[in-house]
Amino acid sequence: QVQLQESGPGLVKPSQTLSLDCIVSGGSITMNAYHWTWIRQSPGKGLEWMGAITYRGTPYYSPTLNGRASISRDTSKNQVTLQLRSVTPEDTAVYYCTTLGFGDWGQGTQVTVSS
Repeated sequence: QVQLQESGPGLVKPSQTLSLDCIVSGGSITMNAYHWTWIRQSPGKGLEWMGAITYRGTPYYSPTLNGRASISRDTSKNQVTLQLRSVTPEDTAVYYCTTLGFGDWGQGTQVTVSS
């Protein structure tokens, strides 16, 4: 079975870049038809789809992030990475990695943006 685990800093300062890894086990990030997706949840915005990367390695993003997000992968490590630039306190949220329709979710990781 596919297991996902988010990893990264719990605290990031404003204007810095947030980097989170989605560590995948029990399956390959190149598995046919899988889209490896980042979703976040905050009290102010609720659930927000951020973007994803396809099993072929093509990323795509929510335009609401104003081009600040970047999703990449490392097939040798079987990991997917989210980078969010120029963070503000509004980016404070619980961040999840998920395969969405395939039903796989990480436990989520709390990220707080504060000076």
